[in-house]
Amino acid sequence: MKKNLLAAAAICLFTNLGFSQARLVEKVEKKGSELVIPYEKYVFPNGLTLVVHEDNSDPIVHVDVTYHVGSAREEIKKSGFAHFFEHMMFQGSDNVGDEQHFKIVTAAGGTLNGSTNLDRTNYYETVPNNQLEKMLWLEADRMGFLLDAVTQKKFEVQRSTVKNERGQNYDNRPYGLVGEFTSKNLYPYGHPYSWLTIGYLEDLDRVDVNDLKKFFLRWYGPNNATLTIGGDVKAADVVKMVDKYFGSIPSGPAVEKTILPAVKLSGDRYASFTDNYARLPILSKTYPTVPNYDKDMGALSCLAQILGQGKNSILYQQMVKNQKAISASGFSRFNELAGEFSFQLTPFPGNSLATMDSLFKQSLLVFEKRGVTDEDIEKFKGGIEAQYINGLQSVSGKVSQLAAFNTFTGNPNMIGKLLDMYRSVTKEDVWRVYNQYIKDKPCVTISVLTKGQPVKPAAPDNYTIDTQNYTAPNYGYDGLKYTKAKDNFDRSKTPGNGANPVVKVPPFWKKDLPSGVKIIGTANNELPTVTISISIPGGHLAQAADTSKIGLAGMVADMLNEDTKKYTAEQMAVELQKLGSFISVSQTLDGISFNVQCLKKNVDKTLELLEEKMFSPNFTADAFNRLQKQSLEGFKQLKSQPAAIASTVIDKLNYGTGNILGLSDNGTESTVKRLSLKDVQDYYNNYMTSQGTKVVVVGDITEGEILPKLAFLNKLPNKKINLPNPAPAPAIEKTKIYLIDVPKAAQTEFRVSNVTGLKYDATGEYYKAGLMNFALGGAFNSRVNLNLREDKGWTYGARAGFAGDKYTGEYQFSSGIRANATDSALVEVMKELKNYAANGITGEELAFMKSAIGQQDALRYETGNQKAGFVGRILTYDLPANFVETQNKILASLTKKEADALAKKWINPDKMNILLVGDKAKILPGLQKLGYEIIELDIDGNRK
Repeated sequence: MKKNLLAAAAICLFTNLGFSQARLVEKVEKKGSELVIPYEKYVFPNGLTLVVHEDNSDPIVHVDVTYHVGSAREEIKKSGFAHFFEHMMFQGSDNVGDEQHFKIVTAAGGTLNGSTNLDRTNYYETVPNNQLEKMLWLEADRMGFLLDAVTQKKFEVQRSTVKNERGQNYDNRPYGLVGEFTSKNLYPYGHPYSWLTIGYLEDLDRVDVNDLKKFFLRWYGPNNATLTIGGDVKAADVVKMVDKYFGSIPSGPAVEKTILPAVKLSGDRYASFTDNYARLPILSKTYPTVPNYDKDMGALSCLAQILGQGKNSILYQQMVKNQKAISASGFSRFNELAGEFSFQLTPFPGNSLATMDSLFKQSLLVFEKRGVTDEDIEKFKGGIEAQYINGLQSVSGKVSQLAAFNTFTGNPNMIGKLLDMYRSVTKEDVWRVYNQYIKDKPCVTISVLTKGQPVKPAAPDNYTIDTQNYTAPNYGYDGLKYTKAKDNFDRSKTPGNGANPVVKVPPFWKKDLPSGVKIIGTANNELPTVTISISIPGGHLAQAADTSKIGLAGMVADMLNEDTKKYTAEQMAVELQKLGSFISVSQTLDGISFNVQCLKKNVDKTLELLEEKMFSPNFTADAFNRLQKQSLEGFKQLKSQPAAIASTVIDKLNYGTGNILGLSDNGTESTVKRLSLKDVQDYYNNYMTSQGTKVVVVGDITEGEILPKLAFLNKLPNKKINLPNPAPAPAIEKTKIYLIDVPKAAQTEFRVSNVTGLKYDATGEYYKAGLMNFALGGAFNSRVNLNLREDKGWTYGARAGFAGDKYTGEYQFSSGIRANATDSALVEVMKELKNYAANGITGEELAFMKSAIGQQDALRYETGNQKAGFVGRILTYDLPANFVETQNKILASLTKKEADALAKKWINPDKMNILLVGDKAKILPGLQKLGYEIIELDIDGNRK
């Protein structure tokens, strides 16, 4: 690594582009094969830090603005404000209209979002490289020109949206409140980590628009922000643009680093709560540890892997493999001010939470007797190296790392230091942190109880939160003033586009083996990684002849992840972790898929393990019985989740109970109970074949290098597998409402759908229908999302679109809607569908769609997974090499008349199944007024 540190005093940057206020304070370049993200770091007079990373491998750019403010900067009784404010930052500013931020980025062919955690809030966009200046204009406008555009109406709509987000992700989800109960019992009252980022509903109701404005003025100054830009850019050009748009924004109040004493527990704390949605109780145990970047971080991460991650972990061996627990895991989390070491245990029926608590303590004693081994350290280091390398596949991944490092340490160049820290972990380090933070140390134990079931907590609640001895700090909100930048240019003018980037579709090679195996690949040497996917015909469709044993293909995939003749599942996991490799087996609609990810240097050893897994499975009764029991318990959990219920039952309504496409590939409790170990062996004997097997290879490896390494596939039996074609879906005579009752559900899950029969076609009517639907339900600025989320605040998000494969296709609207708005929302959904079918797309919407989709190519082929998906579709659907060119021609020539005809043909609101999963008591009276026939179903989708 070559690193130049430039003295801070009076060093200015001059370029051939003119004078800039920015000071170049650091430049890091890559040297040799070291793991480093090259960058230049600048500081502006207003305190803004700029980090630029040049990566010319793809014609894209990623922009990230990270503000050093998260929920840890909030006041007691005003929780959730940082996240709420993140929503407000998308609602327009002086020169960017309402709902225009998403629209401008989408029209540029880009993607965008924001996120808030305990310690920071960030906003980011990935766009074609010709759109950089426009992105900087957008971000600068909301940094310096937000408040006059904030209105009470926008405030109320976004407050409602955030409430829906809490309902969807916390209140309406099994175990969604475990973190909330843990935090308030672990940290002292008033500690900034004692509440979740989402906040409490009562606190959200308490704040007003003036609180929001103060929050902006206190924390959203350029001096509390890091602007990180990476991709196909030149640093000198970036500095000039940033200077123009951000340089004149006044600095905000000074922001000091928060320092708090470490959390100390005087004794074990037990707390419990009843979860309305959980069907299985769980036990959560959390120990306080250290903040991020602490010297013990690496050793604690290694300890978490040994105790609670993977089949070779202590908890898995002591609790899961012997069927005492359905799951048992441990993980270590580090934040800016504190860290946590947590365990989560789900008992098999018959084992109490008190038993889980006792078994957990016994497992720690087993670990103490076993100790830390050389193999533990070796596999930990192998996994960490692969994790860091794989995280650098995308420019967004690299930018995110640089932004976080600078925000929390002031040094973007931390990746090598962190990796060195992990590589230097010793057995003694791991043993020391276990003794220092876990062994005989008090922790917070949360018992999650299930409603209506005789479940007792692990121990009686014994802790009362002390709210008396708290003194609120001075957050510095007094006397804040809003001062806007003074410019020598017109900010109201949206910057134009640079020259369109030249997008290169990944070149690929194809090879058909004599055995019938078809291989496709594309080489990419940006990172020394290789990804391989092998799909063997079978899967869910193979069960169509005997639907009494649906779930068999999934069970076969699970068993292929277990023991082989040479290795136990635990031994296989160890060998893969040492290599930093990953092999998983899963079922698909029409196959069993073997998925591989590894470092190039370890390809040979990884493929040896894949060959063993594929050709020498050892299907044992112990593994089968355990997996069968876990699957049966899993059905209970799925039936507690409204979204899972809706997604399963809508297929049954659309395709019928006798159609394989209407049956969940997970099966049902009755079908899984019928499975036997012989069924698994018979499936393996009957469906392992070379004919129709498809292989996708992506990464730092050529055709000539990989083909000899895949020669073992020739050992697959050469036999023809005939998968049945699914039966046609039943016709829908008229639109009806199907209602499933989930008492006290905070939201109603919507599915409005029908079977179109439109199979996937990259250049046919399926592709054109997708273009047509973009304005209705295919983007953030689509009609359904703007109506239900941005205008009404009834949902966290709404979407509608076509889905298709080789066998069939359907159209579906989906969303989670606030319960008390269910009837009104359904009226709006059906109104939008009917209006679009009758009147079609507007000229403005057509132009927006063409602009958005026409520029997306720059973002489509960056990562290994994206390239694999691209070439995989070519192989699966036998697409011509130039199909993307054909798509672009179709896009460019699509007229309003053609789009309107497609809408009228394929969107049929008078013949759809409406499925609503929610609280019947709340929503039925309103639905009865709408005039639809209402049919009540149980949670399995059967008529009551």
